[in-house]
Amino acid sequence: MVILHDTVMKIYTGRGDQGQTSLFSGERVGKDLPRVAAYGTLDELNSVLGSALSFSQNKKVRKILLSLQHKLFEAGADLATTSSQKRRIDRIEETDWRQLEAIIDDLQGDIPSLKEFILPGGSSGAALIHLGRVICRRAERELVALMKLDQDVNSELLVYLNRLSDLLFVMARYENILEGGKEEIWQKED
Repeated sequence: MVILHDTVMKIYTGRGDQGQTSLFSGERVGKDLPRVAAYGTLDELNSVLGSALSFSQNKKVRKILLSLQHKLFEAGADLATTSSQKRRIDRIEETDWRQLEAIIDDLQGDIPSLKEFILPGGSSGAALIHLGRVICRRAERELVALMKLDQDVNSELLVYLNRLSDLLFVMARYENILEGGKEEIWQKED
């Protein structure tokens, strides 16, 4: 049960039992629609970042992860809202992905440059951030597919996800350095 403002709200409604869900803007749609898949993947990414947050001990990494979780919630709500209804939440904008670039630049100053490919892994927090990176790339692919079908998609969100996956790569490396996680260099097997 969820309690909102002294009101008890049951978490189950039964409204989705026939394979439909409500968009944030109110429309009832099939759960198999590309739009629903895309914002579901953002929710999955948000959950993985929450898991990474639970493992990270560094205040800077934790602050960034929590901020990303809030922004991903907004991004999901943006995707779950069609233009036919009034938006109740801010959309992702250029300032959002520019902020990610600034964080990348800041973190990159504290990690060694790469000349080889690395395998995802290392510390528990870093491994989960790497997992978040590949989920982010999937969300990006799903958004591209959705944009081909539906003109009502925020194009700034695509740029944001592209920068976010870059940030998550850098953050995983940064977390490994902080936590002593080993970066395994990819080597071609004979």
